[in-house]
Amino acid sequence: MLDDAGLQALREAARLSPDNLPLRQHLAGQLLAKGYLGEAEAEYRAALVLAPKDAGIMAGLAEAFVRQSAYGAALAALEPLLASPGYPPKVGVLAARALLGEGDTARAGYRYHEAVSRDPSVGDADLAARLSAPPTPTYGTTPPPAPPAPPASPYGASAPSGQSYAAPVPPTGPAYATPAPTPVDGATAEVERSKLNFADVAGMEAVKESLRVKLLLPIQQPDLFAAYGKRAGGGVLLYGPPGAGKTHLARAAAGELGASFVNVGLADILDMYIGSSERNLRATFELARRNRPCVLFFDEVDALAARRSDMRQAHTRQLVNQFLAELDGVDQNANEGVLVLAATNAPWYVDVAFRRPGRLDQPVFVPPPDPAARAAILRLLCRDKPLAEMDFDAVARVTDHFVGADLKGVVDRAVEVKLQQSISAGRPIPLSTPDLLAAAQSVRPTAVREWMATARNYVMHSNDSGAWDELLPWVKAKW
Repeated sequence: MLDDAGLQALREAARLSPDNLPLRQHLAGQLLAKGYLGEAEAEYRAALVLAPKDAGIMAGLAEAFVRQSAYGAALAALEPLLASPGYPPKVGVLAARALLGEGDTARAGYRYHEAVSRDPSVGDADLAARLSAPPTPTYGTTPPPAPPAPPASPYGASAPSGQSYAAPVPPTGPAYATPAPTPVDGATAEVERSKLNFADVAGMEAVKESLRVKLLLPIQQPDLFAAYGKRAGGGVLLYGPPGAGKTHLARAAAGELGASFVNVGLADILDMYIGSSERNLRATFELARRNRPCVLFFDEVDALAARRSDMRQAHTRQLVNQFLAELDGVDQNANEGVLVLAATNAPWYVDVAFRRPGRLDQPVFVPPPDPAARAAILRLLCRDKPLAEMDFDAVARVTDHFVGADLKGVVDRAVEVKLQQSISAGRPIPLSTPDLLAAAQSVRPTAVREWMATARNYVMHSNDSGAWDELLPWVKAKW
């Protein structure tokens, strides 16, 4: 609520004359000057609709973002201006403030000094002091003491911009106790420590063995793999029907290794401003590199890595290009110790470039569980509950086409019924086989049949490259 009569009058005038661009721009500038940042942002957005290419409006919106610490949004707003030769020096200073807020000291210093060299009047003493500290040593002088080195990592985590760490001492054994998570400006995903391991994943022995060989052993036995020129790191694409346990498997892989785990959601990457999504993706990879060994997990990766031939807008194709560039790394060792796991229910929608060697070139099918795997899943789901004598094999036989998520639904439903009985009896009543059988009758498998029908179409009619030969035995079975 504005408590300034002059601003209230200006806002009312803008409301009565919504297409008056000078009035709306003046109102936005007054709001910004008096610290009403949210209201100023809204007015600048409205003005930008009337004049999409107005440099003053874009700069005002960017300043509102910077003062609200929304540095990524500010850089996205300034990007069209910075791409034009001879942009106003004030814009360069604004970009420097945003870049410094994102932790990019080098680029911030370049933008600031370039702007001030063209117009000294735009100089900002406070910003200049922040950019020059700590001072950079010159040749022939004694350098200041180096900042303390981070805890030693088997891979030597990269130092933040503007700092130089002493090289970490190479480990004498496979010591994979990762240091405390290192934050990265611009990354919204969080570093976790998974408490799961492969013992918590029922069945899927072939899939676990594949992950062990492709991802875990190069880190657990680095000397042996180095003898063959194999580096730790790489990418695997997990695909299969919904609910089959792809996310659970990724967490277990991180726990098996004792590595950091970064679970990347779409909200951590996608942004409404052009250029911000690519910046978020770069920051997420940098977060994984600073916390290696690390399992970087992208769920529903087809939303970030869709086929570029299906896209109509250039900025969505640019996100795919950025993803490919991050997978390659700036040099051959950039992603060493970073294990990229991606999961999708629709692998045929992922751009074919991701299957190039060195990227997500190792697709692993996560199948629906067979009867033995379903029994093992049920045992895990029921292990912390009061139980009578159980025949999990009998329940597994009547839950054909159920995936792990469906089986969890069966157990949850049986527990709800048993809780009601226990409340009435005043004591815990153990779960029994008939309870699970009764719950299984009331739960229908979710999406395996539909997924297999879709997979059959691709395997039988769009598989000239042989990419989906692994699915042939499954789609030919009766589903």
